[in-house]
Amino acid sequence: MAEDVLTIGGETAAEIADSIRTLIDRGDLAPGAALPSVRALADIVGVNRNTVVAAYRHLAAAGAVETAGRAGTRVAPRSDPAQEGFAADTVLRDIGTGNPDPTLIPDPSHALSSLAGRPVLYGEPTIDPDLYAWASRWIGADLPGRDDLRLTITGGAVDALERLFADALTRDDAVGLEDPCFLSALRTVRIGGYRPVPIPVDEQGMTVAGLLAALDAGVRAIVCTPRAQNPTGVSLTAERAAELRAVLERHPYVLVIEDDHFSMLSREPYHSIIGAGHHRWALIRSVSKFLGPDMCLAVTASDAETAERLARRLSPGSTWVSHLLQRLVLALVSDDAVLTRVEEAARHYRSRNDAFAAELSRVGLPTTAGDGLSIWVRVPAPARAVAEQLMRRGWLARPGDEFVLADHDATHRLRLTVHDLSDPDLARLAADVAASARAIAPSPEASTAP
Repeated sequence: MAEDVLTIGGETAAEIADSIRTLIDRGDLAPGAALPSVRALADIVGVNRNTVVAAYRHLAAAGAVETAGRAGTRVAPRSDPAQEGFAADTVLRDIGTGNPDPTLIPDPSHALSSLAGRPVLYGEPTIDPDLYAWASRWIGADLPGRDDLRLTITGGAVDALERLFADALTRDDAVGLEDPCFLSALRTVRIGGYRPVPIPVDEQGMTVAGLLAALDAGVRAIVCTPRAQNPTGVSLTAERAAELRAVLERHPYVLVIEDDHFSMLSREPYHSIIGAGHHRWALIRSVSKFLGPDMCLAVTASDAETAERLARRLSPGSTWVSHLLQRLVLALVSDDAVLTRVEEAARHYRSRNDAFAAELSRVGLPTTAGDGLSIWVRVPAPARAVAEQLMRRGWLARPGDEFVLADHDATHRLRLTVHDLSDPDLARLAADVAASARAIAPSPEASTAP
């Protein structure tokens, strides 16, 4: 440990944190290795103790270390953040997937004939002109009066997020994320080495106080879900969006990213936090929820400068999204039968979530369904313990603490994907959730949680 301590250096918190990250990346500090106490490291490096405290706080926010009070600070174990999707090799009924219903995804086979055409070669426009025209109408209707609006096509929403972050941020930069947070956004931030700063979400969406605190903490980018926030299902109200825009007027160069992932399937109106005078912004709309996850395509609308930078970020890797895929997406979204199918799917998701919320309320767990593919359920006990009880009853659920940055309430939540369950299965699951919660002797923390 003595040699490792001597290699930690720097005069600022950021420099000390980067020095420790380098040791971790090289393997000189293994998972579980103890770091020096704040006092010891401050004496060794020759800085104020508060500087070391800030360095450790940066590292903890980035998931590189874990602090345990008097037990000290240790290198965090290397574990991948939770991801969406089916759990592998389980015999349980998986209700934690976050997936759309495959039976409701339009069949693309009839549209394949539209892909015929001459090959696209290097140096040609990267966006199919007909898709650009359609997407301009689709997004432009929700962003009127923006003369600087430009469109970029990426390989899905996460691809867009990753490239936007890479252009705007450097390692250890702070990013404001909703708390609880969409797993893919949280994973992208942590893998990129950025620091997630929690912005609480209430029944009207991202909170004003949370945004103000994040801006005071120096965030350089903010990710907001305007509707069907994952995992809570809440959507921004017009009033809340206006309040958030007013706050952001004083920070026009913070990159504001809206991930409108549910778009065509949403039952709620779109309200933006991007003000007319904001300089750095992007609105991402993926087609994966209504055309299927295998349609790896997202439309990103942004200001001209952000669009130019995003286009440059596409060049070193995937220069463009396949024009074959672009033409297929265009053929599908231009088909009235497909759009009818999408509308049917939207009604189905909302009605099944409403039906499950009613069943939960009937068994003593008052629940209101939000927008989206899943439902956010409050349970009167630690959610992970409830999920373990549900496994014994044949269900594989996702506990809310997988989505948590700082929100204590999320540790008493389950995010359940139930839209493919029959009415009898919904009733059985609701009864099993209630019984699983009752089977756990509530701790003082559980009984006093908000």
